[in-house]
Amino acid sequence: MVEKILADMGVVSSAYKGGSHAVHSPIDGSTLAHVALDTPADVTRKIGQAQQAFEAWRKVPAPRRGELVRIFGEVLRQNKQALGELVSWEAGKITQEGLGEVQEMIDICDFAVGLSRQLYGLTIASERPGHHMRETWHPLGVIGVISAFNFPVAVWSWNTTLALVTGNSVVWKPSEKTPLTALACQALFEQAVNTFGDAPAHLSQVSVGDRAAGEALVDDARVALVSATGSTRMGREVGPRVASRFGRVLLELGGNNAMILAPSADLDLAVRGILFSAVGTAGSTLHHTAPPDCPSVGQRRYRQPPESGLRQDPDRPSARG
Repeated sequence: MVEKILADMGVVSSAYKGGSHAVHSPIDGSTLAHVALDTPADVTRKIGQAQQAFEAWRKVPAPRRGELVRIFGEVLRQNKQALGELVSWEAGKITQEGLGEVQEMIDICDFAVGLSRQLYGLTIASERPGHHMRETWHPLGVIGVISAFNFPVAVWSWNTTLALVTGNSVVWKPSEKTPLTALACQALFEQAVNTFGDAPAHLSQVSVGDRAAGEALVDDARVALVSATGSTRMGREVGPRVASRFGRVLLELGGNNAMILAPSADLDLAVRGILFSAVGTAGSTLHHTAPPDCPSVGQRRYRQPPESGLRQDPDRPSARG
């Protein structure tokens, strides 16, 4: 099933067969593919290729760059079902959520296309006679994207579409838990490049690798900006390393997903905790009347928040009746 989906989207079989890294589905634990991992030397080589692509791409007019992203959005529309199903298989999401993630990719393409004609700057009044000041925006260079397993395609698209219309090239290191969706996105992007016609080679590249590959991307001075999504612990390491070489960094950080359980976890307690979280996030203010390790959901109480933060007329009947 997964091999057919990959083949239909144009991923060559050598990309997901014969490698040393096994990719498993969290749905049933089955092995989906075996991919090869990039070494730090591979990452360094791809950054060099991306640098060359940037030098050419930055000279392309922004509306023309937007045309490539528009075409990519159309390719995504044509392959939405297949890519959404692949997200489901590899990330363990329900199919509808996988399709929703691909729809986010399509939506950001539409946004980026509009932005490609709105890269405005300011004209600033000067106190010097015969002097003119204006603000212009310039591309940064190679953009490194590090994405997490729980949003295997949307996060990359948010970064890459905006990077492309503003004249940058991209090197993407996906989570090693979800490399197949990354390979599929790369194949679809290459379809868009072929239709576009005159984009430089290596404008967007995927580097499937482990921690060492990520470190090579983070530490390379040619990577002007690193956008990394992952745990807070990861951010504490990435941020200072990029800053130490005067690079720019965007961090989207969090903790572990509540659905991820260690082998020794108390499943009964975990399920109750997840259920309680779902109830609590539905617009309620939570009040604990027992310690965090309380044995039942019934010992935790919540109340609905007020309908409005505005002062209400005491003579007006409540909307709650």
